[in-house]
Amino acid sequence: MVNNYKGFNMQPKAFKNEPIKDFTSKKNFQLQTEALKLISKKLGKTYPLIIGGKQVKSSSTFNSINPSQKDEIVATFYKATKEQAIKAIEVAHKTFKTWSLTKPEERAEYLFKAAQVIRERRYEINAWMIKEVGKNFTEADADTAEAIDFLEFYGREMLRYSQKQPITPVKGEENELFYIPLGVIAVIPPWNFPFAILVGMTSAAIVTGNTVVLKPASDSPMMGKLFCDIMQEVGLPDGVLNFIPGSGEEVGDTIVEHPLTRMIAFTGSLPVGISINEKAAKLNEGQIWIKRVIAELGGKDAIIIDDEADLDAAVKGVITSAYGFQGQKCSACSRAIIVNKVYDKFVSKLLEEVKKLQVGPAEENFIMGPVVSQKAMNTILNYIEIGKKENKLIYGGNIINDKGFYIEPTIFENVKPTDTIAQEEIFGPVLALIKAKDFKQAIEIANNTKYGLTGAVYSNNQEKLEYARIHFHCGNLYFNRKCTGALVGGHPFGGFNLSGTDSKAGGRDYLLLFMQAKVVSKKI
Repeated sequence: MVNNYKGFNMQPKAFKNEPIKDFTSKKNFQLQTEALKLISKKLGKTYPLIIGGKQVKSSSTFNSINPSQKDEIVATFYKATKEQAIKAIEVAHKTFKTWSLTKPEERAEYLFKAAQVIRERRYEINAWMIKEVGKNFTEADADTAEAIDFLEFYGREMLRYSQKQPITPVKGEENELFYIPLGVIAVIPPWNFPFAILVGMTSAAIVTGNTVVLKPASDSPMMGKLFCDIMQEVGLPDGVLNFIPGSGEEVGDTIVEHPLTRMIAFTGSLPVGISINEKAAKLNEGQIWIKRVIAELGGKDAIIIDDEADLDAAVKGVITSAYGFQGQKCSACSRAIIVNKVYDKFVSKLLEEVKKLQVGPAEENFIMGPVVSQKAMNTILNYIEIGKKENKLIYGGNIINDKGFYIEPTIFENVKPTDTIAQEEIFGPVLALIKAKDFKQAIEIANNTKYGLTGAVYSNNQEKLEYARIHFHCGNLYFNRKCTGALVGGHPFGGFNLSGTDSKAGGRDYLLLFMQAKVVSKKI
């Protein structure tokens, strides 16, 4: 495509989060509906790999399907082979030799240009996401807005890191510290924030001077294709970003283990993340570095409801956190820990509001849509069956409408802190209610998992909030608000323990993970 963007914006305005569209506005709702109609005419097309800017086919394909209407094919993608994955790494390695020497200002400008294109194509991108993973209008738009935020924030961060870095003066010497890129980055994003996280990890690698081999999630390859198209539109040189959809076993393992891969940026499940970490730690023949790994994994996130809380606000926060995007967020509330004194009152209010939730097609903008796939549905239903054996089901638990992958919002009560559904990540619309005798025990219960991603506390007692600030062990802790919805810049995101490497995506430290510091000293 022709690059219509010229010149570099050396002094961008101060970063501001992109506002999310209000779909109670008839105009916004109509614009999104029209975008859905337009992309519906484009469904079912077949898309190639992109290696070194060239479109590449393979001998096999796979389909991306609409979870709201499981017999509808969103798109078909060629599946990369091991040989093609190796080729992508080799091309990225060759391109790195020139791309790594481009000025930081130039690299940042590609991100700023891409952010503007996304603004212009916002409803279209939302529409593909609504179709491909079953997000409603607001969830999809928030995802797209976050992608814009990552581009704008990381572009500015690269400009900051490119400035003269402060070091202690040494008599008789001129010393400087500056940051250089690493090399080829394997980016393996998740399907649940299929545009935002993919764009965030990929743009962080690109703006710091690295090249990328991108393996999109198999449930959301269209979002990766869209971003590659946008980066091509703004003139990103061929070979900087390579797109290779394919299986985890064949493509994923290949790009993780290859000796020319310098770093892996992964967001996804705990088992896959641990496997990537193990494979990356092995020194392969011809490898001359220790690979870096960013592994942002799962959560078993809790919201604590104190006996001095605003219960109506707590109910709203728990419902939004537990059932937003059908609970398919690593930050989702899957445990509500309620102090005994207000347990019955809170549960009564919670049930009253959950019963109002309606489940239906994402294209029709229901509050809750489908889960992403048959595999996801089977996993969630299996946990519901375990919950029925161990606990008391007080709401939901059933399949709705077999035209898509629909599950009712589900609640179990009197769950013990060590029960299966209180310990394992379900990644679906299943909430465990746990009773605590007092606030301190609630904190102990919240900490009693192998994860430590997000959490929230509802209380009007400042001493208790201060106690939680110190003792509630998670990477992102919120007071008197939901535990989902981290904003780039304002809520750098990443968790403790087996929730991952706490990379703090969207924060001032994140780009450091994609660079290395070099010191040059000159005697004078």
